[in-house]
Amino acid sequence: MMLLTPRGFLLWGGVVLVALAVLGVTVLGWTVDHSTLGANFWLDPTENILHLLFGVVALAAYFFLKDANLQKWLVVVVFVIALAATVAGIVNGSQPADNTQIFNLASTNLENPLDNVLHGFVTLWAAAVLYRSFFMKA
Repeated sequence: MMLLTPRGFLLWGGVVLVALAVLGVTVLGWTVDHSTLGANFWLDPTENILHLLFGVVALAAYFFLKDANLQKWLVVVVFVIALAATVAGIVNGSQPADNTQIFNLASTNLENPLDNVLHGFVTLWAAAVLYRSFFMKA
């Protein structure tokens, strides 16, 4: 199944991330007031920029990075980032807006529970891909 390969993960993960970035400046809004889901789920500018950046990198890796081993290690990087976002959301999610600092360069808001569900899903998806890639040889 392509979804559980590093290549499939990069393609579909990249598509989802770019779509989230676009939705974040339209339907999901960049503030609570601009989001159709209100305080339940909105994507602030920092999240939109990161989703777009990571999505473009994932799609570029899908189309241009032909080394399967490097694709696998890129999924490891995504796993670590998604896990960190999940943990940060759980720890900081009950705090008011701009509740998470990113290396003291920017701040973002990780809403509970929807941001955590999204990041947790990506973490589990990446873990499944990595398990298949490292431990299940064809």
